[in-house]
Amino acid sequence: MKVGIARERREGELRVAATPESVRQLRGIGLEVIVERGAGDAAGFPDGGYVDAGATLVDTLDLGELDVLAHVRPLDPETPAKLRAGAVTVGLGSPASELATVHALAEASTTSFALELVPRISRAQSMDALTSQSLISGYRCVLEAAMRLPRFFPLFMTAAGTIPPAKVLVLGAGVAGLQAIGTAKRLGARVSANDVRAASADEVRSMGGTFIDLDLAAADAAGGYAKELGEDRAELQRRLLAPHVAEADVLITTAAIPGRAAPRLVTAEMVAAMKPGSVIVDLAAETGGNVEGAVAGSDVPVPVAGGHGHVTIVGMKDAASRMPHDASKLYAKNVSNLIELLTHDGVIAPDFDDEVVAGACLTHDGEVRHQPTAQALAEASVAARPTEGIA
Repeated sequence: MKVGIARERREGELRVAATPESVRQLRGIGLEVIVERGAGDAAGFPDGGYVDAGATLVDTLDLGELDVLAHVRPLDPETPAKLRAGAVTVGLGSPASELATVHALAEASTTSFALELVPRISRAQSMDALTSQSLISGYRCVLEAAMRLPRFFPLFMTAAGTIPPAKVLVLGAGVAGLQAIGTAKRLGARVSANDVRAASADEVRSMGGTFIDLDLAAADAAGGYAKELGEDRAELQRRLLAPHVAEADVLITTAAIPGRAAPRLVTAEMVAAMKPGSVIVDLAAETGGNVEGAVAGSDVPVPVAGGHGHVTIVGMKDAASRMPHDASKLYAKNVSNLIELLTHDGVIAPDFDDEVVAGACLTHDGEVRHQPTAQALAEASVAARPTEGIA
């Protein structure tokens, strides 16, 4: 059976869904692998490596002959119709924001697996692309902040005087936030952090950070995520965070709620109260932003209160793709591990009695299997209907 590896075409995407190492894994379970020429160039994986691993190179994938299409970014709505009925796709689906593609996948009777939906259980950790890519994003956020901050991160004691360490505040202590804490600590900063989940305090301390306890009840959701706060509680959280934000030299925000807009943690007034030269890196800028005024892919200068100097808000975009080599190595392994789970004796045959397979499935046999996405599609369909007049 044939697995196709597409060359990513979305602007800014440098990752690839397979590496020579993952091709060897797929070949080892009896699958043929077809790779578009140049698919791995931007990530540092030249065509020759794929050939040596046993892949076939083509100028353009013939989608109609594939049994599996592996990809990084969500597919365009036009792609499913080019696949044969019953074909399988494996990649990031962003189902909450890509409803047109989800509808097209169901219409084309494509069996699609979205890596965001992989259950967060021990057996599925090797397929968890959100975790592998968040690790890279959290690391990259700190580097972006360090390059823009007009001062050192670490403590320096010199004959000319002592330079105190920078104060870094991380909001959101999931995988990305914890990696940001660890990276900032390795650079010598004093790091504090906050998260609304019950387990976050111990996790922050395990990375060497100081946990900021706002004395708010925990807000845990299924799968280890945080749940969305009511507006009254969200406002109280912002008020309690405000003095900590004002003291920070660097603020890194990583809070996310799957399938929803990013929670607003920092207001424009809180930004303006920071010190001149401070830097904010908003990892959630692409999903609405944790910080008011953040723009994905842009640096936004915000004048501080009193008008002397400014704070820089860095809206992160394609964070993991900025380190495409290692990001691709991890992502490709997630993809090949899931494909291996779907494969039996060299044949792609998903077992929907398997909780990982069932949980990761987005569409199958003409239906949207992920219920929150199915509900969102139904609501969008109702909203799009013309209002009929009453006779």
